[in-house]
Amino acid sequence: MEIDLTGKTPDVRNLSELEKVVYDKVWFAAADKSAVLYQMYRKLKIENGLRYDVTIIPPRMLGVEFVKTKGHVHAGFYGEVYMVLDGEGLYFAQKGDEEKIEDTFVVHGKKGDVILIPAGYGHVTINPGSAPLKTANWVAETDKGNFEPFERNQGACYYYLQSGWVKNPNYKQVPELRFEEPKKEVPANLDF
Repeated sequence: MEIDLTGKTPDVRNLSELEKVVYDKVWFAAADKSAVLYQMYRKLKIENGLRYDVTIIPPRMLGVEFVKTKGHVHAGFYGEVYMVLDGEGLYFAQKGDEEKIEDTFVVHGKKGDVILIPAGYGHVTINPGSAPLKTANWVAETDKGNFEPFERNQGACYYYLQSGWVKNPNYKQVPELRFEEPKKEVPANLDF
């Protein structure tokens, strides 16, 4: 499902809001903190207690790191479904805390792909491409993302850099990253 965004006003995420989660601190110190990294169109549709959002992430580098969302954990025990509307993205998810990450995986999604983020996982969306990533999601209407775990640990347990995946040293125990395939359709049951 795609909704016309004409006339809609997005929330924007500026670089300054990612200060605590950016890998390249030297680059960040000299960067324009007011730069808009991505746009979020929220509550475009409400259906059965779920809200439909669209996020647009233009391609860019944050120093040596590919542009990404801030990252959050769902405040309730909710999952989330993403649909790639255009471009390509890396959907990174982790479960656990700074003492021990129990599981971590990434899904490389392209236009038409569906990515499922299970309940209890924190996640980050990354645009590794040269074109804008346009992604939609269904999530519980009442869900409020909790950014604090990612801020406290200076990002997710892995960063995606020009050189590839790098572990974040602020986490004590991190498993090897596993790679999952995207789904081809949205599940019929979206009861989170």
